[in-house]
Amino acid sequence: MSATSPRIPAAIRRPQDAEVHRTDAVTMRLLIDSEETGGSVSTLEVTMAAGADGATPHYHTRSDELFYVADGELQVLAGDEIVTVAAGGAITVPRFMPHAFGAAPGSPARILIALTPAVQRFGYFRLLERVAHGEATLEELAATQDEYDNHFVDAPRWWAERTAGRR
Repeated sequence: MSATSPRIPAAIRRPQDAEVHRTDAVTMRLLIDSEETGGSVSTLEVTMAAGADGATPHYHTRSDELFYVADGELQVLAGDEIVTVAAGGAITVPRFMPHAFGAAPGSPARILIALTPAVQRFGYFRLLERVAHGEATLEELAATQDEYDNHFVDAPRWWAERTAGRR
């Protein structure tokens, strides 16, 4: 192997081959996970209905997270700041920083998420779908925090902002 030869093959996911999971207002397309990239990155696409909640407040200890907004507007908690990012924008959240996201009020959103370095996470998204459909419990989800490096935190300001104006 020469110095310019890749150490792993390119990871390719064609649109029709993506694994898809859904809740009432969110669709998750699992693109490429850790084992396919030698642990360098894990990616998924998330589509949210207008104003839909995406991820509850949490942080990661082993990965930084990139959010690229492909369509619509994304509302994001990043540490103590709540920002809205429009289509074409991006935000990175470093490990240990509490964060959450959802489609901005009145707007749908479609985003690409990349976690680097990667942690096997697709099992987490499969479990989220099962929780949403009543096939698994929140206790089961909480029990996976270390496995999937997704540690939940309380963020009252985030929830006050997200629920303002909802009936």
